[in-house]
Amino acid sequence: MAFDLENPFSSFYDLHSDPPTSTLFLVESDHVPPQTYFHTLKSRDFDITVRREVISSISQLSCTCDPLLSYLAVNYVDRFLANRGISQPKSWIHRLLAVSCLSLAAKMMKTEFSVSDIQGEGGIIFERRTVRRMESLILGALQWRMRSITPFSFIPFFIALFRLKDLQLGQVLKDRATEIIIRSQREIRLLEFKPSIVAASALLSASQVLLPLQYPCFLRAISHCAYVNKESILKCNNVIQDITMEGCESAFDLVSSSETPINVLDHHFLSSESEKTNGTTIAASTLRQEKDIKRRKTAGYGNNHGLRISQIEQC
Repeated sequence: MAFDLENPFSSFYDLHSDPPTSTLFLVESDHVPPQTYFHTLKSRDFDITVRREVISSISQLSCTCDPLLSYLAVNYVDRFLANRGISQPKSWIHRLLAVSCLSLAAKMMKTEFSVSDIQGEGGIIFERRTVRRMESLILGALQWRMRSITPFSFIPFFIALFRLKDLQLGQVLKDRATEIIIRSQREIRLLEFKPSIVAASALLSASQVLLPLQYPCFLRAISHCAYVNKESILKCNNVIQDITMEGCESAFDLVSSSETPINVLDHHFLSSESEKTNGTTIAASTLRQEKDIKRRKTAGYGNNHGLRISQIEQC
């Protein structure tokens, strides 16, 4: 069975049951870099440069792959750099690490990609045995914990806390939170937080724009959750808001002034799954949505999914 980032323990439990929620929260810290890694990145330009170059290589090598594949590969990179590190700033070493982490992620997710497929035709090409040796080093540094606990593992749990009557609303929030998490992975400030905190903050960020009337209710539901720290969520949410604001500004720079924010954002950020969602007409007018998005400066999450306000359960 292929590894599923949303259900990391799926092969260890019955196909019709989920692992205990407490288990995910209990072991999540074992699948992320320790806090010392975050502080090292903040203080050493060398380590930031290495991470940036490796992630850049992963992005180039996996541009046609499932984004979750590259996300898992970067998780391996951060954990490897935290536990073992790279002492020499050589481009070929950075590329080898990128290729090897992608190869391991592809094997975990049972993606039909070979080492030669991952490397492509340009740049340095490594022999299979060289990649396998690097994979062995990575596996040792990660203590063979390849079923990474990521923010995607916690999204269903937090959405369930919202008690939405309409399943479509939950899917829209999930799709947008997923995009936020993927786009935010490069930001080193998020390495300070556990995956569960990142997941909760991404959902709050998505709901703040998609369902602003329900945002206080969602915040209250998550804040009362015994598994998370409210202060950490608020701090993480501020980081994510910064990231989405930066994305908003870059998106508007790429389009003509004749396009409305709603059109721009829908074109730039809507996932293919979200675009297939059948909906009804949103009650608020487009003009009101535009003003609200401009005021919040979180335009990265404009939405054209038709959802009736009356379908949303009130707090």
